[in-house]
Amino acid sequence: MKTKSFLEAADVDRMLDAAVAEATTNNWAVTIAIVDEGGHLLALRRLDGCAPIGAHICVEKARSSALGRRETKGYEEMINNGRTAFLSAPAQGFLEGGVPVVVDGHVVGAVGVSGVKSDQDAQVAKAGIAAL
Repeated sequence: MKTKSFLEAADVDRMLDAAVAEATTNNWAVTIAIVDEGGHLLALRRLDGCAPIGAHICVEKARSSALGRRETKGYEEMINNGRTAFLSAPAQGFLEGGVPVVVDGHVVGAVGVSGVKSDQDAQVAKAGIAAL
């Protein structure tokens, strides 16, 4: 049997704090979600000024990234390049800004961010992950 890492509460707090710091440094009003490998919500933080819809979108980005084991940017590019049938897939977070957390080659969760431009959302997510 193989063993696998998993996110602990301290890891989640560290990632969330780093993502908030990145957003705050850039004066970006975003919402940040962190999920486990199954897409289950572990943390959510909506910064002042972020639209309420961000809380829904960032969770879906994180969930899609965790379950798909890839950045959601790939899904957005796929759709933009003409594979619009993918829009009928059951997940909803097909915009850039969902980034998987990979430890020892295994996806152990994901960070999803919503509120600014998609590449900026991804920047905040990656800053959170880098804190691990």
